[in-house]
Amino acid sequence: MRRLFGGPTLWLVCLLTILPAARADEPLVLVTGPKTGTYYAFGKDIAQAAAKAGIRIDVKASEGSIDNIKRLNGSENAALGIVQSDVLGFLSRSKSKESERMASNLRLVFPFYNEEVHVLARKSIKSFAGLQGRKVAIGEEGSGNMLTAINLFSMMNITPAESVKMSPAQGVVAVLKGELDAVVFVGGKPVRLFKNLEDLTLPENRKYATMLEQVHFLPLDNPRMLEEYKPAQISHADYNFVDETVPTIAVQAVLISHDFSQGHSKRRCDRLAALADAIRANLPALKEKGHPKWQEVNLDADSGVWKKDVCAKSSGGEHSGLMKILEKDKAD
Repeated sequence: MRRLFGGPTLWLVCLLTILPAARADEPLVLVTGPKTGTYYAFGKDIAQAAAKAGIRIDVKASEGSIDNIKRLNGSENAALGIVQSDVLGFLSRSKSKESERMASNLRLVFPFYNEEVHVLARKSIKSFAGLQGRKVAIGEEGSGNMLTAINLFSMMNITPAESVKMSPAQGVVAVLKGELDAVVFVGGKPVRLFKNLEDLTLPENRKYATMLEQVHFLPLDNPRMLEEYKPAQISHADYNFVDETVPTIAVQAVLISHDFSQGHSKRRCDRLAALADAIRANLPALKEKGHPKWQEVNLDADSGVWKKDVCAKSSGGEHSGLMKILEKDKAD
């Protein structure tokens, strides 16, 4: 495992940067993901909703969850980030005290939607434990795929012979050709990458059909995994080459921030509360006109091990409308 926690996580040993209070006219910086991904699209939707309430959001693309945590604790003064929920376990398992302190400083603003963990492997491998001593594609540097793969390996005490950093598509091809034993990918099903594998069963792609017959999705249902992840499944309805329903786990995409509830960050705390109100007020419109994944969002869903942000929580939550009625001024 030592090499897994090398280059991409050296930043974990850096000291936390104390963030200065933002001026009222400065936008809140939100770090998301690649511009072609769902996180970035969600960020743009959030910025539009916030603008209606007079709150400026500067949406920035990133390399993914690991990069976002780095930038939340860096010099660009980012206030918010969209990450995979298992980033907390990832940080907590690091042997660095500074990474543990980072984890203790992060707060959940809102949960968003689930993303299923897909582990496509050679059929000779029957379980996740069977990845011990194998060659596994874990995604690109700084990606959420890499984060989840490292977290699961650490959680289950599994040490692959080689953890290969490459794009998901390259990983799938390598597994189909028998060059690698498995590939880890995190994404809301049905994932286009695996949906496209259905084309290998078409007559014109007959020469590839035998490759597809040699792979399957590994079951992920160990009780230890379910302490941090939500139960899910992959079925024939998702991908037609899946014959029997396979249990798996899901990670949540979540909106997080620093803990701005302390006195020196009161102004930012107030702005975060206003942003939380704006997202709640605009949720019906976001479900109707925003990215399709908004339709799966429940802002009051179980947050698991995450501590909820005090600033966002103080915005009123599900009873905010009632509070507004009780607190409004009436003319005599």
